[in-house]
Amino acid sequence: MKYIFIASIFGALLILSCDQVDQIKNELRDLTPHESYFESLGKAGLSNSALGVSWAEAAERAFKEAPAVGLPFEEEGFFSPESPDARSYLVRLKRGQRLFVEIEIDNDKPTKLFVDIYRMQSNPGRTPLPVLSSDSVQGIMDYVASRSANYLVRLQPELLRGGHYRIVLGVDASMVFPVQDRTTSAILSVFGAERDAGRRRHHGVDIFAPRGTPVLSATNGQVTEVQNTDIGGKIVWISDPEEKVSVYYAHLDSQVVLPGTEINRGAVLGFVGNTGNAITTSPHLHFGIYQNTEGPVDPYFYLYKPSQDLVSVSAPLDHLGSSVRTVNEGIRLRDGPSRRAAVLDEMGEHTPMRVIAASGSWYRVRLFDGRIGFVASHLIETLSSPLRSEIVLEASVLLSNPSDDSPIMESIEAGSGILVLGALGGFLYIQSPRGINGWLAIDHVS
Repeated sequence: MKYIFIASIFGALLILSCDQVDQIKNELRDLTPHESYFESLGKAGLSNSALGVSWAEAAERAFKEAPAVGLPFEEEGFFSPESPDARSYLVRLKRGQRLFVEIEIDNDKPTKLFVDIYRMQSNPGRTPLPVLSSDSVQGIMDYVASRSANYLVRLQPELLRGGHYRIVLGVDASMVFPVQDRTTSAILSVFGAERDAGRRRHHGVDIFAPRGTPVLSATNGQVTEVQNTDIGGKIVWISDPEEKVSVYYAHLDSQVVLPGTEINRGAVLGFVGNTGNAITTSPHLHFGIYQNTEGPVDPYFYLYKPSQDLVSVSAPLDHLGSSVRTVNEGIRLRDGPSRRAAVLDEMGEHTPMRVIAASGSWYRVRLFDGRIGFVASHLIETLSSPLRSEIVLEASVLLSNPSDDSPIMESIEAGSGILVLGALGGFLYIQSPRGINGWLAIDHVS
């Protein structure tokens, strides 16, 4: 009965989807630095304070606000210490690609900056899975994608801290290319291609090069096998315990390593040939990657080095953290920093917004109604010059946001003169007689 019970558990695990298995692992993992920090706020009685709630809401809101960005990507922005906020970015990675995150933050006080990388699950209803987290990144943070999926990068400073930040996101190969002086353009037979009239699949890639070209170790690790077999010919196996993979090199003309040898990335293992069942083909290296728990996986994106043409920030940085407005009607709010990005709205003339970051020639902005998006930087202007003056017709209240239920900032007497700075919906963005900026219902002015 004991064996039947164990077999039943094993069978149940087999039918679980990858996302379900990951969900179980997620529930058993340790807290991330971000989660530990929020737990510490609770112990200090701050998690239920207005600031603590706003900080937690900003962290959660970042999952919904993350724009999809192409890599490489650069952004410069500003975190206001008084207003808890977070920034997020959604990127698409192929299994085996190395995502690097380079971060700088300028602040005159020591600041914890929480950086979290999440894998988004295929079921959007499931919780994003944290795959790498830190609270003290100044430099480069690396992550090798364990799955082909969307990944979200989130930045958030601790409470009452902020400052100017710069982030660069990029993608690269995670392994050394295993044939000297070659690139993925030399791969002429791909993973999954049919073999033996469809009776089996190709469990690697074939990299063609002249006989005698050095074969290099793609990873660090230990040589576990050096053999001469009927199929692979002269082969080398290397185990990389850090990445939890075994790497297979086949059809070598000769090998120059011994079993048990510790190997560094880029070390010569042997030379390209066509031994084994490749005797009738041109010299090439068969290169395979075997995930310790899954078997063969496609090596291509472990080796592929994409273009690294980074578009530098050209939008003026003096608007970071400031309120601005559109220069005319019909200016488009987009969901990414590109003219190809989807249009979220065509805004009215003089719509006010706050600039929170810049990438390329675009500003990432937050409208006062809570919406977030991107606007071309040359289509906005400062609020330094009022549009016009108006008279308040009746006793009114100045609101913090363009909504009737938003907090009241001050009362304004009938007959008071105000300066109009912008407009959104049925509200004007004004400067009161006391010099306070806020929102006033448009039907309360002349």
